Amino acid sequence: MNFKWPLINDNISQKDKEHLAEFILNSNRFTNGPKVKEFEVAWSKWLGVKYSVMVNSGSSVNYISAAIVRELKGKGGEVIVPPIGWVSCVSSVINTGFTPVFVDVDPRSLSISYENIEAAINENTKAIVLVHCLGFNAINEKIIKLAKEKNLLLIEDCCESHGAAYDGNKVGTFGDMSCFSFYFGHHITTIEGGILSTNDYRIYQLAKLFRSHGMTREVSKEVHDKYYESDLNPLFTFAVPGYNMRSTEINAVLGLEQLTRLDFNIEQRSKNLHLWLSNLNPEIFRTDFNLEGNSSFALPLILKQQHTELLKKVCDILEDENVEYRLGTAGGGNQARQPYLKRYEFIISNNLNNADYIHENGLYIGNHTEITEQQLVHLCEKLNNV
Repeated sequence: MNFKWPLINDNISQKDKEHLAEFILNSNRFTNGPKVKEFEVAWSKWLGVKYSVMVNSGSSVNYISAAIVRELKGKGGEVIVPPIGWVSCVSSVINTGFTPVFVDVDPRSLSISYENIEAAINENTKAIVLVHCLGFNAINEKIIKLAKEKNLLLIEDCCESHGAAYDGNKVGTFGDMSCFSFYFGHHITTIEGGILSTNDYRIYQLAKLFRSHGMTREVSKEVHDKYYESDLNPLFTFAVPGYNMRSTEINAVLGLEQLTRLDFNIEQRSKNLHLWLSNLNPEIFRTDFNLEGNSSFALPLILKQQHTELLKKVCDILEDENVEYRLGTAGGGNQARQPYLKRYEFIISNNLNNADYIHENGLYIGNHTEITEQQLVHLCEKLNNV
């Protein structure tokens, strides 16, 4: 279906395509190589970290981050996860042998709160997965300090929040490692792709191992020598149980071109969000989100009071206006209600009342650089008369 207001515009420009075509016509290497490295360096500089490792998707970054927790903290135990977020934030934890512990979210950021994280920590806790949901900042000094005091690895999932900031620094620079996605609908796209960023040299080396089958070819001599044994071929020494999650040069070429306009995309999306919330009726819809440092992946639409019929009428308006939307907000709502969890052990700490409310009374619509002020105001007027 062709929407007048899709979730994302055609964000691969003609100039992007020309750069890709020129590279394809003039290059003899397309697998992970110098362009990937060039993008990793450029991304690290933009974000403000020492190291980055580009892979084939944001979900792969989620898996690698959980696998690194297992390498550094040992097998088994618990990892605190958000109920609002993408499935791979949880499935990566399950597939590396940990028990996911769901804690509830703050309705002003849609992300897990300090109080709920603190209440869930025990002697079995190994790490915290903190998702900056829909571009809202989720980090604060209390969470950072708590993770350090409890000796927990802090993973920032920034897949929907490129350029969001806290205390003057971009999110993704506060935890032990951070996950970004470059999927088509995000602030920057490499079609498919993702990147793990960190200031920790150990994590950087482990990420390179897990990206490429666990082979030691790309890591430092020190790390290679740690695992090498005399009866092994040094080119085929597998240090960790990895998979092929490498990017291609083509993805990196597109990423380098898109990076030149990323700051503009973030600024425009943030302006759209402020205009959106200032024009919605706060008696009907939630508008009291924490906007400090926001980079806005999408425009949230959550009812102020639970009302099934009213939500249906909201959906009818969106469909009449030919606006694409997603019920439940990020990831389809509360991940703890998804069927894949029925076959695995998981824990719900206390309750998930806020996540359940968002699941049942919320949705989001697309936010991108081609939305006009007139479109935003017109749709708000329609919704305010629901």
